[in-house]
Amino acid sequence: MIKNRTIIYSLFSLLLLGAVFFVGVYVGYEKKPAIDKVTSIDNKENPTGNNADFDSFWKTWKLLNDKSIYASNVSDEERVWGAIAGMTNSLGDPYTVFFSPEENKLFTEEIKGSFGGIGAEVGMKDKYITIIAPLKNSPSEASGLKAGDKVLKIDDKETTNLTVDSAISLIRGEKGTVVTLTILREGERATREIKITRDEIQIPTIDTKLRDEGVFVISFYSFSQSSDKLFLKALEEFKASKSDKLIIDLRGNPGGYLDVAVNIGSWFIDEGKVIVSEDFGNKKKPHFYRSRGPKLFEDKLKLVVLIDGGSASASEILAGALREYDLATLVGQNTFGKGSVQELLSITEDTSLKVTVAKWLTPKGVSISENGLKPDVEVDYTQKDFDAKKDPQMDKAVEILLKK
Repeated sequence: MIKNRTIIYSLFSLLLLGAVFFVGVYVGYEKKPAIDKVTSIDNKENPTGNNADFDSFWKTWKLLNDKSIYASNVSDEERVWGAIAGMTNSLGDPYTVFFSPEENKLFTEEIKGSFGGIGAEVGMKDKYITIIAPLKNSPSEASGLKAGDKVLKIDDKETTNLTVDSAISLIRGEKGTVVTLTILREGERATREIKITRDEIQIPTIDTKLRDEGVFVISFYSFSQSSDKLFLKALEEFKASKSDKLIIDLRGNPGGYLDVAVNIGSWFIDEGKVIVSEDFGNKKKPHFYRSRGPKLFEDKLKLVVLIDGGSASASEILAGALREYDLATLVGQNTFGKGSVQELLSITEDTSLKVTVAKWLTPKGVSISENGLKPDVEVDYTQKDFDAKKDPQMDKAVEILLKK
């Protein structure tokens, strides 16, 4: 999840990566000094104060130049990008990623909310590239792609050792072109090939419906920049309906902006109470995000929140807070478990670093990243149900509300 509405840029990373790599590359290969000379300069300029020995780095650089038949295919700058990418990969965090110029451009397009692709949120789970959620009315949803599908190949490219962002860049492409995903679905042994025609993707936000039983449903698809305002309008519709029974459907909602989740939670939770906290490990003290109010429902609301494996990030924050204050019953399936905070830092004018800086904790201090959220009432939604146009999770949510 991107921490704030405004993407955070910083020049601090230039001190670390610029001094260590860019200065080294320039001095080492424009002026051609001995390898140990470059190493001593890099260690001296290293702002972290560690004792890393860069002799092996420069020795490898020189050997590649001397021996590799592919050395001339890669520019010095591209090697620097590769070195930075390797350093980020060494952390073992799939959400800490260095963006080369091309990747940086793709990521910037994504956070603007419109891009060419298949319309699916992709993440890493159990070391597999995994579909978090197909977006509503997208090519991926129309193709039958499901939350939890493991992506083993993208066209002819195996996804083993791919980062999430590398996989996304392969899945995306021009409108009208076709991408083939080889997936493994939970509970199945055989793989499937799903062909999807790319389209211009507009991230959906919200739908509302008053059911015949008197239950009001808010189907919420994305915590995008303006979606808290749309959610407030939906709550006004709910109040105008005179119903006291509400379902917030967060199935397939991959999350988005933190402050949108906090704003929405504030309309249900008493002002001043913690909605979510950021755990920075030993870097600094935790930060608490509290309800800003105003609370819109003074009487206890009859509320069910629907969740599944496609509910991630901000969805998990909102659902977890509503449950822990005994405001909602969670129905459906276990959530994805994407409870980390990323900041986007500028490295150069056209490259950037997305780095995990914290983990989200529920009001009671439970880490969302560990195992996601387990529903209070677990209900499966099978392929057979989907084909028969049945929704047992929604049916159970309605049943629970009618009994309250």
